Amino acid sequence: RLITARKGVSAAHNPAIDPAAIILPKLWATNIPTPRESAPSPSTIIPKFWTGSPWIDESVYAIDCTKYDMRAKELPSELVKKVLNTYYETGVVLLKNTGLTDLTEMRRWAVLPTHSAMQYEGGANLRGEIAKNVFETGAPSSAWLHYHHEMAYINDSTKMLAFCCSGATKGKGEMFLSDSVAATDTVLQTDFGKKLREKGICYIRCLTDQQEGDTGSIYNHWQTSFNVSSAADVERIANSKGLEVHWGPNRYCKTKHYTSGFEYFPQLDRNILYSSIADHSSWFDTWPGVRDLPTMPSFEEATPAHRPLLITYGDDSEMTPNDLQTFSDVYDEHGFPIRWEQGDIAMVCNYRFAHGRPQYYLDEGEERTLGVVLGDMFSRVGQRNDKW
Repeated sequence: RLITARKGVSAAHNPAIDPAAIILPKLWATNIPTPRESAPSPSTIIPKFWTGSPWIDESVYAIDCTKYDMRAKELPSELVKKVLNTYYETGVVLLKNTGLTDLTEMRRWAVLPTHSAMQYEGGANLRGEIAKNVFETGAPSSAWLHYHHEMAYINDSTKMLAFCCSGATKGKGEMFLSDSVAATDTVLQTDFGKKLREKGICYIRCLTDQQEGDTGSIYNHWQTSFNVSSAADVERIANSKGLEVHWGPNRYCKTKHYTSGFEYFPQLDRNILYSSIADHSSWFDTWPGVRDLPTMPSFEEATPAHRPLLITYGDDSEMTPNDLQTFSDVYDEHGFPIRWEQGDIAMVCNYRFAHGRPQYYLDEGEERTLGVVLGDMFSRVGQRNDKW
């Protein structure tokens, strides 16, 4: 018997798959309650996600859909106008009391602020297909997910993403959003933020060769991440995404990407913080198996015996523990929860908000099912020095 615990992921990387499809997660499921992980080490950077008071009150972005026919062939124009106006003004919309349980029906609403769903390639999370147009995330519920902007670590990113909840358990599995506009103002007042502005950031992401077999705690294989079978194709796709590729022993794929830690947002005509601790080895602090691996000592020395993610400044200098703590804190200070109920649809601007979640544990008979749609792609320009 299975108890399903589902978490949505980003759009598929397989060109043969309809990129506009709803994406569902891997089933992290057993016939017993989810086991609790041991306490993190004292040096672990523990995300708080918020101060205990929401940075933005739900009344600002939530819309009650009780009086609307959400399944109507023609979407109610009054509600469509509310959705688009709220999204433009605030960058987040949460549709409540929709009465919807089918993810395909929810998708009609989820894509309102966008024009198309993006093609996904060059990622690092597992994207295995578990059913037609259904893909797994590879992120267990026992791992917290630090705040992050989707697809910040390559040249092509997405302007928005939407979360569709078809199953929920009250009080469990909440998601958090953080106001990146406010986080930008906060981080630029710190020494860390000034260094990030000056130096930029380097993303280091490493991937194992599937043909070598699973010899330990594997995060992802480059065949899965890039959806290819040859090293030459990896280099072709990676280079098109702005990644440098280096090969270690046993075809261990090591990539680097140098970019700004900020992104210019045309609508507000200013730079926005667009990077986070989520791309550091801290991402794995509560990830079963990988949490037991040490941080790679350097890009050159990285092997499958190390955690496969690291961030440095753009001049390759290390971020100190204090820097990384500040990186986490500036998002936590401006966070607020999305407490899922069945039928909820959240549309989120990927510029203006970072998203993340704490660990959660489901007991027998409980469920958390999210589908995620990613919107229009854009080519990153990084920071503009005249837009601070």
